[in-house]
Amino acid sequence: MSTKKNAQTRLGFKTGEHIVYPSHGVGQIMAIEEQEVAGFKLELFVISFEKDKMTLRVPVPKIAAVGMRKLSETCIVEKSLETLQGRARIKRTMWSRRAQEYEAKINSGDLVAISEVVRDLYRSETQPEQSYSERQLYEAALDRMARELSAVQNITETESVKLIEQNLLKGPRRGVAKAAEEAELDTELDAEEAA
Repeated sequence: MSTKKNAQTRLGFKTGEHIVYPSHGVGQIMAIEEQEVAGFKLELFVISFEKDKMTLRVPVPKIAAVGMRKLSETCIVEKSLETLQGRARIKRTMWSRRAQEYEAKINSGDLVAISEVVRDLYRSETQPEQSYSERQLYEAALDRMARELSAVQNITETESVKLIEQNLLKGPRRGVAKAAEEAELDTELDAEEAA
């Protein structure tokens, strides 16, 4: 028993608007419905996550509790891209603890925190292969960040992934110079082992 509301705006959110739902990423508000649940009338945001083929109904009063927010401002997007260019900060703790921290950052919905995960887990072709769980977390963070960038900047997700990768390569010791240094170091090590 649901009825679509004529009012198209609630708590600053309106139908047709893209939003960020922390545990699922970027979605679009399709409608504001009123449903009767256990004898109570409840207003719900109907949010569609097209890429995941999922629809979520969130009670209007719960919006603040779940952390739903509008898309990031341009200054936040730029800060997240600058974060990608920084030095990776990998703690010397057990992987399971770091994985939990990365997962929490991804599900926080904070674009800068998500960009920190992308930066910390990024591996260039010249670096050692990632473990399966590292790769999964990296791809989840990259996907969340790319979706929000594409929605904010009105570009495709492919273009936003390229933008993210370009900024990652600007980081310290990640570009062509680093690859050349590593190749030179490998050559020196091989020569020492042969001697």
